[in-house]
Order: sequence, then structure tokens, then C-alpha cells
Amino acid sequence: MKLKSYEDMNLQELDVMKEISSIGTSHAATSLSKLLQKEVRISIPEVNVLGYEQTVNKIGDIEELVAATLVQMSNEVEGLMLFIFKLDLANVVLEKLIGRTYESFQDLDELAYSALEEIGNIIICSYVNAFTQLVGVEIDLSVPSSTLNMLGGILTVPIAEYGYETDKLMYINAEFIIDGRKLSDGLLMLPDIPSLNSILEKLGVI
Repeated sequence: MKLKSYEDMNLQELDVMKEISSIGTSHAATSLSKLLQKEVRISIPEVNVLGYEQTVNKIGDIEELVAATLVQMSNEVEGLMLFIFKLDLANVVLEKLIGRTYESFQDLDELAYSALEEIGNIIICSYVNAFTQLVGVEIDLSVPSSTLNMLGGILTVPIAEYGYETDKLMYINAEFIIDGRKLSDGLLMLPDIPSLNSILEKLGVI
């Protein structure tokens, strides 16, 4: 039976998405490792279908300032990809790439901002490339856009985009492990409902 919303996904369907996400996040970690020229491992991801407030609480605090990269998906899968940087991960990346760290996202200069946008785009592209190969779909990605905002404000974007279909978000929670430190991030893959049904059909679970 086809899904009408994210929350209709059963345990088998969530497990399949978790397996795909595990491979996708591993590819993202490999890409980040090559860029930073150091080992980057990834924790086993969780895939959760959560409401807005639950997602905010999973990632951090509603008023926490974060950086985010947003990419639109089109072609055989329509939807959004959203990668959220917390300050600890951002500083590890920026220290390696431009030799600087920052007390707050508000202190970022243009070079640092551009670097984070590029890293966010690389992580999203690596994840999506692995996803397309595993599922057998064609996904086109838009030019990335980035923003600095409170976490609560950033997560209103997918709700505004797809609130007519569902008030839930599909949140992929994994941590990058760099130099023994677990660094939090947030990755949301948000296909629209027809695309989600198509993905699960191709994977043989609908």
C-alpha cells in the first residue's frame, strides 16, 4: 500500500532507509576525509521520522545559531536535502581548510562562509551519489544555498515546503568522528511523498 505521509512508514521501510543512509553517510565521511586529509569515521546513523519540535530537540536547541546548506532535488526524486553544521564541526573543518576557528557563527567572514557552503554541498552530493547508485534513480541537484540562522528557523523551511503533505521530517542522525572527537551534525533528506513511494517500490518494500 502506498504511503500518504512519512509517518505511514513501517519498521521494514524505516530499516531499509536506515541501511541506505548508512552507506550514504559513509560516502560522505570518505569525501570529508579526502578533503581534510585525515581519517573521518561515522557513527551508525539513526533514521527517525519526527515532528518539528522533536527534530529540533534531537539536533540541539531551538535558539542555537547554526549554519545550513540546502539543495533541491529534482528528476526522479523531488524534494530537499538539508545539512546542518554545528559550531564544533564547523571549526574542525575551517581550521584545516583556512587555518582559523570562530567563537560564533556570527563571526564568520566571507571566506569561511563560502568554505562551509562548499563542504555542505560536498557532503550532500556524496550522500546523494551513493543513494542514486543503490536505489537506481536519477537525481539532479540544484546549486546549493546556505544560511546562518537559529535552528528552529532553519527547520521551518522544509515544513513550509511540504507541510501540505506531512508535518513530519525524516532526520538522519550520525556523528562524524575526527581525531577521536564525536562531532554532531544534522542531515535531512526530504523526498516528497510520491518520490518516497517510488524509492520504496524500487527497493522492493512496497
